[in-house]
Order: sequence, then structure tokens, then C-alpha cells
Amino acid sequence: MPHLLVAGKLHPSGLKLLQGSGHSFDYVEAITEASYQEALPRAEAIVIRTQPLGAASIAKAPGLQIVSRHGVGYDAVDVAALNARGIPLCIVGDVNSAGVAEHAMMLILAASHRLIAADRATRSGNWAWRNGLQTHEVAGKTLLIVGFGRIGRHLAGMARAFGMKVAAYDPYVTDWPDLATRVTDLTEGLRAADAVSLHLPRADRVILGASELAAMKPGAVVVNTARGGLIDEAALARALAGHLGAAGIEVFDAEPPAQDHPLFGLENAILTPHNAALTVECAERMALASVQNVLDFFAGRLDPSLIVNKVS
Repeated sequence: MPHLLVAGKLHPSGLKLLQGSGHSFDYVEAITEASYQEALPRAEAIVIRTQPLGAASIAKAPGLQIVSRHGVGYDAVDVAALNARGIPLCIVGDVNSAGVAEHAMMLILAASHRLIAADRATRSGNWAWRNGLQTHEVAGKTLLIVGFGRIGRHLAGMARAFGMKVAAYDPYVTDWPDLATRVTDLTEGLRAADAVSLHLPRADRVILGASELAAMKPGAVVVNTARGGLIDEAALARALAGHLGAAGIEVFDAEPPAQDHPLFGLENAILTPHNAALTVECAERMALASVQNVLDFFAGRLDPSLIVNKVS
């Protein structure tokens, strides 16, 4: 039977599924590309977490037939190198959208209600902080969702339950659901929004740069649970020190971010370590799905909709 490499710590349920499959495998828990190099020559399939899988690593696995991402993003995988050898790259499908949408809604609420500042004031004995009237309700406010796929649609439903007016911008969606008002001009949408949440793949340019941030309302909230690189982080820091109200940032251009990152010193920036999809429940679903994709591939029944690259 084909031999697998599991690169990155896997939920016990995923390991149990793999152990019961009869396949032999190497298991490397460390989240670095260097950590799994010795196992590559034996690997006929790779289940990989967030660490890079570059062309040089792919070249060290002459028997490689399938790569399965433990998630839905694949920025760190050299897709061109896989394409050159006709090796499919698959993702886990819709197993994390609800968790990420919950995280985004949490950040919108926490940023609007200045949760971190309130916590620090309480712990430091600054009870009078509450009299500064720094917090804002979200009910009646307008949320602009940029990128209206599965996560954006989950978030729209949550935001509407909190009484928010929901608008969305996504020029690629044709089956527009009755969850949000469609916005066709991003700048106009930004001007009207009290909060903006990003839910789109990493692009070859920033989506919210200095000019886009400048177009936003004074006191507006910015949330990014999608991909690093979508926001000009230095420009965001300047805007938060100026007219913007707060931000909730889950993903960064470089991860982990450096300790001198411009957002670290801002009390109105709530930062989380790219963990929105790492709930206990979601980690189990991703582990099971990423292993099952490999098993299905070798059984000839892998769902082709989960393959994200072009293979012949």
C-alpha cells in the first residue's frame, strides 16, 4: 500500500483513521519545511498543515502522487511544481467556514465594544474607563463583507441576527443570495460601511491600502480573517492612530509577525494568531477530511471538486 507523510500535528481522530487504513506513514509534528525532509524520499502522499511545500521539497519525493492540504488555503504550496509532474493538490472543502465566520463576528463585536481596552482597564483598577463612552453597538450599523463565498455568507447571517445591515462586494459571484445588498463599487461600499470584514483569497495586491482605508468612515472597524497581504498593515496602523476606530486582525503578511509590528502597540487593534479555524471541532474535521482525501484518491473516488490545481 502507498506510504504517506503527515507533516504537522494532526488531531487524534485523523491519526486513528490513518492507522486503521492499513497504510504505513511517517508523522512529523513540527510545523517547518525542514522538519520533514528526511521522510520525503518515501512519501507517495503528503498530508500537510501550514508549513511550506516548495519545489525543492517536491523534487525530493520521486514517488509523490497526491498532496492533501489540512485546510482550504494553499499559498505555501508550490502549485507550479506539482502541475509540472501532474500531481493533484486537494483541500478539505467546507469544514471550517462556520468557525471562521464566528471568529470574524467575535472580532467585530470585540473591536466595536473595545473589549481588550475594557479588560485592561478593569484589571488595572481604572474603573472610570467606562465613563469615556468608547464603545459602540453593532445593531443598526452597516457591515460590508468583501468576498461573498461560504464564510462571508455565514457571517452575513450572524451579523443580521445582531441587527446589522449587511452589504457585500464580490464581482465574481453570480448566484447572489438574499443575505446582503450587493455593492458594485468597493470604494463606495467602504465609504458607507461602519465595519468591513475581508473574506477572499490572497491577491497579487492589497485590497485595503492607504487610499481605501482613508475612504472609510471615522470610527469604522476593519476585520481580516482571510489572508495576510490583503491589507497594507503599516497603512492600517496609521489609520488606527488616526480616524479608524478599531481593527481585528487574525492573519498577517508575515507569520508569525515580528515583535516590532506596527499594530502591536495599538490598544484599538485586537490581534489573534491565525487560529480562527483551529477550534477543537474544526481541527478534528480538517484532520479527518485531509486524511480521507488521500484514502479516497488511492481508492479512485476522490471528489474532483476538492482538487484545486490543473492536472492531466
